[in-house]
Amino acid sequence: MKFEFRADQDNLLLKNLLKKHGISKKLLAKIKFDGGDLQVNGKPQNAIYRLSKYDVVTVEIPFELATETLKQQEMALSIVFEDDHFLVLDKPAGIASVTGLNYPDSTMSNFVAGYLKARDYDNQKVHVVTRLDKDTSGLMLFAKHGYAHSLMDKMLQKKALTKKYFALVQRSQQLENSGEIIAAIGRKEGSIIERTVVADTHPSAKFAHTSYEIVDKNKEFVLVDIQLHTGRTHQIRVHFAYLGSPLLGDELYGGSRLKIARQALHCHFLKFKHPFSGEEIMLASALPADMRELLEK
Repeated sequence: MKFEFRADQDNLLLKNLLKKHGISKKLLAKIKFDGGDLQVNGKPQNAIYRLSKYDVVTVEIPFELATETLKQQEMALSIVFEDDHFLVLDKPAGIASVTGLNYPDSTMSNFVAGYLKARDYDNQKVHVVTRLDKDTSGLMLFAKHGYAHSLMDKMLQKKALTKKYFALVQRSQQLENSGEIIAAIGRKEGSIIERTVVADTHPSAKFAHTSYEIVDKNKEFVLVDIQLHTGRTHQIRVHFAYLGSPLLGDELYGGSRLKIARQALHCHFLKFKHPFSGEEIMLASALPADMRELLEK
């Protein structure tokens, strides 16, 4: 895959121009040793070549092989967006995002690996950008090559990617029509899975910020539209349990089952500026049937 840049000043080291465009030392090493190429005005050059203003730099990034630890499995995927750089899927509830010891089979990363193989794409490595809990449904973003993944990670660090979730939560007096939940999250003592709100001074405390707005309600529970400003483990589930409004179906954090077999959480919106085209990408996913039916009843 080739990318082209233009030098904007004299006497600039080629590696410094590449750094400006988000090409890391690790990726630069791959270009050098794994079959990539660096050219200036059509001629091969090394990373310490000094550029002149308006020089045209062409970078060829080598193709990536499939990850050996992933199984290339097939499933009909709900594709919301795809181009040469990114793939956004609507993940069903009940499927783990990534393969690991607990979930060796039938994960989204395995299914994406199978999708890349079936279409014989040049890049076969799976790059998970945003992941969801197993029982959370909704939009999940993958990068189709390492450079795109690196750029998107930087956007996540700068909070330049917007993620919104729908959740069905129990009513409580602490839950307002809209609000901000700013409360540090840490590990719950005695558990390797569960998180809880902790004091800022707690050894495991991590700053966490959630915004929400009620968009629908009935006598027992409400539908909230949630935006994450940080990405802590179980952040939404912990923050709403802290307000006395745990998610329906979330037994880990005190939620009632109420005829739903999983926590009632769905990533319904993604927005980001495409790092290659500059286009603003806005993607949406409708409320899934199990959550919609509960709300209507």
